[in-house]
Amino acid sequence: MIALKLAYRNLVGAGLRTFLIVVVLSVAYFLIIFMNGLYQGWDREARFEMIAWEIGQGQWWQENYDPYDPVTLTDAHAPLPAELAMAAGSGEVAPILLTQATLYPEGRMMGIMLKGIDARQRVINLPTGLLEAPGDEIPALIGGRMAASTRLAEGDRVVIRWRDVNGTFDATEILITGVFSTSVPAIDVGQVWIPLELLREMTGMQGEATLVVKGNEASVPEKYSGWEFQGHEVLFAELEEMIKTKSVGGSMFYLIMLALALLAVFDTQVLSIFRRQREIGTYISMGMTRRQVVGLFTVEGAMHAILALVVGAIYGVPLLLYVGSKGIGMPEGTDSFGMAAAERIMPYYSAALIAGSMILVMIATTIVSYLPSRKIAKMNPNDAIRGRIQ
Repeated sequence: MIALKLAYRNLVGAGLRTFLIVVVLSVAYFLIIFMNGLYQGWDREARFEMIAWEIGQGQWWQENYDPYDPVTLTDAHAPLPAELAMAAGSGEVAPILLTQATLYPEGRMMGIMLKGIDARQRVINLPTGLLEAPGDEIPALIGGRMAASTRLAEGDRVVIRWRDVNGTFDATEILITGVFSTSVPAIDVGQVWIPLELLREMTGMQGEATLVVKGNEASVPEKYSGWEFQGHEVLFAELEEMIKTKSVGGSMFYLIMLALALLAVFDTQVLSIFRRQREIGTYISMGMTRRQVVGLFTVEGAMHAILALVVGAIYGVPLLLYVGSKGIGMPEGTDSFGMAAAERIMPYYSAALIAGSMILVMIATTIVSYLPSRKIAKMNPNDAIRGRIQ
């Protein structure tokens, strides 16, 4: 308690110097929590949207399927195993058949991915109910990004060409029966969705699929011959890598702020020891051990972090709560990275994030305060009282 009282008195006596250090440290606190909260919020939002719109509780991939190699689509289809076929009939899973095709909007030619999905599925949020259009026309769904790039709207008709399982080209006209909006570009950009049975008939791939999405209530085995199950750890790998890359880049900014504050603490400690040699010598001659004096100056430096925490809480808590409730607007073109990104990202400030940030700054400040204080242990009390530098 004596050390804390002396440290507080000395910090208050330093006046403006202490105030500036505390303000910079408080900004470092705020930036660390804000930036990491933003990335955590982005990660949580992207995971939630991808599960709801694209990957469900995992996917079975036909063994030849490679999402990064369109050439594999020629052979990436096979009949569903009996258990998966039964689960698909009961709505527990959603089979999807993929094939390359060419779209001709307004006389232009555009390579697309033609996807077939059951219009009655409820595994993902895709509004496949719009594919149950009456009549002999082929109903199709496209996303908002696809609609913007092709200038197609609901009710428009457009010619599409594809190749069947035998390599024969065919073409027909499809009717756009719906345009959906999603934050997941992987099911939107360059893709057209039509009923699964129609695509199977068009391609000659009766009863086949390229991948199967697992629903929340699915209770089927994960291993089947010719099919590989991909869990969230695989399907989210690209997202985690992207978030990690962005997080590392963003951390450079607040680390620079923290480094400036720590440099100021270090310089203050060095200057304080130089100017207060008589005080140090008096403490030692009055019976304080060198370790106790070193501890006193270390506590004094570390108290900058404590005061910064108080100052940061005064303006930081209201700001973080406001941003957490309103979110951060994402710039246009963010979805061009291929990642799920909503129009507004809601930061997520976990208890671990807040506690970790506080501990990081306090430990760093304590270490920086201790390093110059070690010189006190080598001081001769008599020389210190006389003000001689050792």
